[in-house]
Amino acid sequence: MFHPVRKQSDAAAALNKHCALIDALLGGTDAMRAAGKTHLPQWPGEEDKAYATRLAVATLFPAYQRTIEVLGAKPFSKPITFGKDVPAKIQALCEDVDRQGRNLHAFLAEVGQEALGYGFSGILVDYPPTKDENGRPLYVTKADEDAAGVRPYFVQIHPRCILGWLSDKSGLTQLRLLEAVEVPDGDFDVKTIEQVRVLRRGAWETWRKVDNKSDDEWAPFESGVTTLKGIPFVPVYGNRLGFMRARPALLELAHANVEHWQSKSDQQNILHVARVPILFTKMLGDGVELAVGAGTGVKATNPDADMKFVEHTGAAIEAGRKSILDIEDRMRQAGAELLVIKPGNITESQTLADNEQGACALQKVAENIEDSADQALQLMAEWLGEQQGGHVTLFKDFGAATLAEASAELLLKTNQAGKLSDESLHEEFQRRGIVKPDINWETERERIERQGPAPGTLKDDTDPDAP
Repeated sequence: MFHPVRKQSDAAAALNKHCALIDALLGGTDAMRAAGKTHLPQWPGEEDKAYATRLAVATLFPAYQRTIEVLGAKPFSKPITFGKDVPAKIQALCEDVDRQGRNLHAFLAEVGQEALGYGFSGILVDYPPTKDENGRPLYVTKADEDAAGVRPYFVQIHPRCILGWLSDKSGLTQLRLLEAVEVPDGDFDVKTIEQVRVLRRGAWETWRKVDNKSDDEWAPFESGVTTLKGIPFVPVYGNRLGFMRARPALLELAHANVEHWQSKSDQQNILHVARVPILFTKMLGDGVELAVGAGTGVKATNPDADMKFVEHTGAAIEAGRKSILDIEDRMRQAGAELLVIKPGNITESQTLADNEQGACALQKVAENIEDSADQALQLMAEWLGEQQGGHVTLFKDFGAATLAEASAELLLKTNQAGKLSDESLHEEFQRRGIVKPDINWETERERIERQGPAPGTLKDDTDPDAP
């Protein structure tokens, strides 16, 4: 039993419901193997050793990870734009917005990918303590604070770190966050311990587990007050269901990726079995020795004897292959659907003119990130005593008119990443009507070879440093 301050609330558990699934898919093959029977069931009658072998050779087709990377990068394919209402002091702080070297563009890009992948992320606008535990100032002058780097900064909050919250009509009244803190461990090492940060309006405190006690023994460690009226936390929604409620926008793609993982494992297993023919013998007679290999023969003593290799017909293999291809196509479509603008709107300018009713789902995610960034900048302004934090704008003119167009773009990105062959790309473009159906791939490849290297790829022999 956890102490109440460490216990995750039911609402927070609902917010984190799909985190383990997304963690495994984003973690790749190693993480999926580590999840074991959670995502790759052991079939009835399958021996433990056989299952362990099947799990050890299974590999993940990274559809979910790649889709999140490609789609999440689109709003940040161009630099974010600061509005004229962003104070110069705040814009300067945005060059290292998290005090870890990330500027606002890079910080929001990672927050956005997290919100798209998990459905939710958060921004905590924190400020270093300026008073000690007894309420005495740590710095004499404002210049001392500046010299020590005391300033507001952003902290990215993963949904797994949220233990619970309380709220009223004005917003959050309490927020509990799970943190990992490094503390000294002897003279030359550190160790990581858990800490719970409790934020309240105008105050904060941290709790740590009491040494040599059970999990339910926690006590306050530090506390303080803030100059802000509210809690400096901003939720970032990938797919908003309500206040502090969300789910992954591509959850069905995640489930399909797990289905692909399982089906691909079955396919690998049946291919292994089918590639090894079984020697069948019938009525060879007593005392016949078998020697199988080149230059060998078997002499049977029974005239009705028979011996042959029994091989798999391949019907199940082909059915499995088609099933895997169908799943891959469904996954591509699931990702592409976020890029499809509703009928009647083609570009961002048209979307804005229609009050954004025709925005594609990914554009709406980008708008959520924009809104959250503006709120975070306003909190930074309140820390600094500024009247307003201003606004930023993300690139959003990436909607596609049709699902075929959107999925074609994802296919091209996959091809450029080396995960899809040129021939397969040509076939998929034909299937979508982008390439005429009467163009043969062999003919097209010859045309590509005749036209020479792509622009910018020709080596300059006069330049010794040219790649």
